[in-house]
Amino acid sequence: MDRATGGIEHGIFHDIVALIPGGDAIVLNETRVIPARLRGHKHTGARAEVLLLHPAHQELTDLPAGEDTWIAVVRPGARLRAGAVVEISDALSVEIADALPDGRRIVRIVSELAVAEALERYGEVPLPPYIERAPRPEDRERYQTVYARTEGSVAAPTAGLHFTPGMLGALERKGVRVLRLVLHVGLGTFRPVDVEKAAEHRMHAERFVLPESTAAAISEVRDAGGRIWAVGTTVARTLETRASADGRVSPGEGWTSLFIRPPWTFRVVDRLITNFHLPRSTLLMLVAAFGGLDPVLRAYRAAVDRRYRFYSYGDAMVIL
Repeated sequence: MDRATGGIEHGIFHDIVALIPGGDAIVLNETRVIPARLRGHKHTGARAEVLLLHPAHQELTDLPAGEDTWIAVVRPGARLRAGAVVEISDALSVEIADALPDGRRIVRIVSELAVAEALERYGEVPLPPYIERAPRPEDRERYQTVYARTEGSVAAPTAGLHFTPGMLGALERKGVRVLRLVLHVGLGTFRPVDVEKAAEHRMHAERFVLPESTAAAISEVRDAGGRIWAVGTTVARTLETRASADGRVSPGEGWTSLFIRPPWTFRVVDRLITNFHLPRSTLLMLVAAFGGLDPVLRAYRAAVDRRYRFYSYGDAMVIL
């Protein structure tokens, strides 16, 4: 979709290699999905589920650093209160330590194994809920980008699922800078906007790392007249979180709860590669802020007419 002309063209994703000129840069989110879903049962025998989000001390700074205490979402939420225990296996259980005001839980992982090893043995990749089957061993690699390196997400940054190592290599050979950052994707990204006024919606914070090398390279590309291509909404949010009014990006790490919606003036992202998103989602609002509401809706109608696929494993669009 071309913002300047309103034109829409159709192709296959590999066409992106020809579309991105040398001298530009693409920015990737190299987060890796962890096997964060733990299925078990309570002492009554009733089924229960724990979805680990991130270590608790990262968010609650008054807690000491430790790998056994996490922030989690649990089911059934009403019945898993402080003191409850979910048995995952003979070697792993999860204690509910406390409840947060938003319904999430502070949980303690109890195992003789290191947490990473316990999750590797007994955890499942948290596939999107519309995939109505049990996770398979191959999902641990298939629900990842080919450049995923830093563990910490509970969902894949799905715009990146389309890339292959060969495509990235072809881009680098033609002089495109391939840059990386990390934003660990949480559930807040996908939480629907269920308030009448979008400004009242509150995003859950997500942890990011924007390396000094990436920030410096972005400045070099922009100074030379090149453009910055964000691969996915997670990259766009991270870059805009750290962007100044003049389009410079400062390195750093921390938490972002930035909610991008119309009207928003993008300061560093020039091009956006993204999948197709659902109504009333913060993802679609970000895309509408970048591409313009009416042009984006026209593009979505064209996609629906051609039976493009939505969701994580669906098709993609690029907004120029």
